[in-house]
Amino acid sequence: MIDKLYDYVNDNEFRFTVYDNKFNALNFKKILSLEDNYISLLSPSKKITITGNNFTLNKLVKDEILITGTITKIEVVNE
Repeated sequence: MIDKLYDYVNDNEFRFTVYDNKFNALNFKKILSLEDNYISLLSPSKKITITGNNFTLNKLVKDEILITGTITKIEVVNE
């Protein structure tokens, strides 16, 4: 059980989750672009581009970002 807790706390794997009008990314490397209709993030091995409308930055901590707005397209490209 302690091993599972340690893995959870020390998780460094990049991942993102899309909800209704929300985009949440964990363990990203860098924000390349942040506009009201276009967001581009860099992970350790991928570039993620989100397009849509009325994007708002709701949460930004060390390695987590939460964006709300109307998402129309998400593109993931290996770097």
